Amino acid sequence: MLLYHGSNTDIKVINLAMCRPYKDFGQGFYLTVMKEQAVKMARRVARIYGGTPILNVYEIDDSFMQTEDLNILDFGTKTSEKWARFVQNNRNRKFEDFSDPECNFDNKYDVVIGPIADDDMALLFRQFENGMISFQTMLDGMVFKETTNQYSFHTQKAIALLRKVGANRV
Repeated sequence: MLLYHGSNTDIKVINLAMCRPYKDFGQGFYLTVMKEQAVKMARRVARIYGGTPILNVYEIDDSFMQTEDLNILDFGTKTSEKWARFVQNNRNRKFEDFSDPECNFDNKYDVVIGPIADDDMALLFRQFENGMISFQTMLDGMVFKETTNQYSFHTQKAIALLRKVGANRV
C-alpha cells in the first residue's frame, strides 16, 4: 500500500521528536492513502512555513495490521463518539490522564487510523471546549461532514514499517 505525506521538505529520515504534539491522534507522523489530500497539505504547509510543496511517498506492506507486536487503533472511515473523544483528548493541552485508552499522549498505540478532524470539526471541538455546545451537539455536527483519512505512526517500531519510495514537487 502507498501512503502519502504532504510537507514543505523532502523528508530523508522520520524524526518523531520533530512531530507536533496535540494532533488528532497524538504526536506522530501522519500520512494518508489519498494522494490529493497529501498534495493539498503540502501546498498548505509550504504556504504557511515557506519552502516547496513536496509529496513524500511511502510504501507499507498491506498486511501490516496483522503485525502481532504492534498496538493498532483503527476507527474506520466514519466519525463516531469514540473517535471524537479520542481526538478531543489528544488535542486538549489540559488533559492529564495519559493512561486513559482514549488518548495517545504516551504512545500506547503504535499506529492510529481514522478520519481527519478538519477545520470545520476543529471549530466544533473548540466550541465544545469553551462550553458553547454540548458533546452531543458537537457529535451531531460531525455526522454530516465528509471525512478524509489519516494513518498516524507514533513509535519507532511503527516507523520502521515505512519504506520511502519517492518525493515529488507538487
